[in-house]
Amino acid sequence: MAEPKAFVTGWPIHHSRSPLIHGTWLRDLGLGGSYERIAVEPAAFPAFLANLSEAGFIGGNVTIPHKEAAFVGVARRDGAAEAIGAVNTVWFEGGQLVGGNTDAYGFAANLDERLPGWRDAEEALVLGAGGAARAVVHALAEAGIGRIRIVNRTPERAEALAGSFARPGLEVEGAGAEREAAWLAGADLVVNTRPWGACEAEPDLSALAQAALVTDIVYVPLETPILRAARQRGHRTADGLGMLLHQAVPGFERWFGRRPSVSEELRQALLADIEAAR
Repeated sequence: MAEPKAFVTGWPIHHSRSPLIHGTWLRDLGLGGSYERIAVEPAAFPAFLANLSEAGFIGGNVTIPHKEAAFVGVARRDGAAEAIGAVNTVWFEGGQLVGGNTDAYGFAANLDERLPGWRDAEEALVLGAGGAARAVVHALAEAGIGRIRIVNRTPERAEALAGSFARPGLEVEGAGAEREAAWLAGADLVVNTRPWGACEAEPDLSALAQAALVTDIVYVPLETPILRAARQRGHRTADGLGMLLHQAVPGFERWFGRRPSVSEELRQALLADIEAAR
């Protein structure tokens, strides 16, 4: 019987650290199998997805820019993928290709590890309204946080994201940057999902309550401007590397049948790889 094969695909994909994560788990757990990078152009992605079984793959990960195309291309989706509108993990069940999204799980698991008590927040502020922000808002809502504010440079995107999560018992509101300071003042948890420019000014967190928690899903650099500003003010913080690690756990378990653990040794291996690539 052939050893199980899994993959990560995107365009480009050479930068992906998923092979390091899954390869480490395969080795540490003594499992046969492989996990490889496959670069697929957007035009070729539907055919790639349709031919996974014939190519010998049991499943894999999907990253930018293919997450929305995977959402359309799978036979069915799990609840997280439906809520987020994107697929980052695929596997076979009963001969059908199933799509899931583990980003919200990874976000929440990272905060469970690094910011215990975050689920007690009454109000969260999300900075940014892109695809990653959708996963974050879903995770916050699933954690029971009742008020979620979303700030984006383009207010229409923030408003649209907020509207897509509106439901009884959950207050979600989106606006432009002019609301950021006011909403910082009421936030128990601040989540940055915006990429940082090399020359971007350090954010002003003076309105933020001292007990508020701050996290960033960005992990290069590990200490982003908002995390540095928060640390200097004495806030508890969590970097984004753990989200990358934890989101990989459910897929590995589905493909290879064992649930791996996110260890400090693996975290340090990723940090060393990031440093080597600088």
